[in-house]
Amino acid sequence: MSDERVQVAAGVMRLANGRPSLEHAPMSFEEVRHRMERYLRENIPLSAAMGVRVRAATPEHVILYAPLGPNINHHETVFGGSAVVLATLSAWTLLYLRLADEEVPAQLVIQRSSMEYEKPIPGDFAAECAFTDTAAWQRFHTTLERRGRARLTLNAQLLHGSQRMASFSGDFVALRGP
Repeated sequence: MSDERVQVAAGVMRLANGRPSLEHAPMSFEEVRHRMERYLRENIPLSAAMGVRVRAATPEHVILYAPLGPNINHHETVFGGSAVVLATLSAWTLLYLRLADEEVPAQLVIQRSSMEYEKPIPGDFAAECAFTDTAAWQRFHTTLERRGRARLTLNAQLLHGSQRMASFSGDFVALRGP
């Protein structure tokens, strides 16, 4: 991808050859949302098939949305695989934006995850991931700088309207880029 930009904190992230860098030229929310959606569609094609939309995207908070239609199962509720993908994407996006905000080039992969489904999701749904543990971030960042590899656990929740329907926990590994 040549010159895609996504708002992060006070600046703008340029996505070039998979390496984030920060510029200081604010963008509108609509432009940020559009560019992050485009980045997900082009780099994680499953997000396009699922109809994923970005509702919020900052280094502290991500909300992704998906309609029921392309994610429906034979019970006319959300397919469990779609639910875990949206939750994973929300946590991955949060960590991706957080690393970009601090101008840390890294590749991100999920090492393991778990999902607890509390109720069937009968319609459109969202995944919300918020960053709250500053101490864990400091350990992660220090380890990544020192060893070139670090792991961080992020939690997300799936929502239908304002009701929590499922909980996700994932261990993400960052590998320091060149």
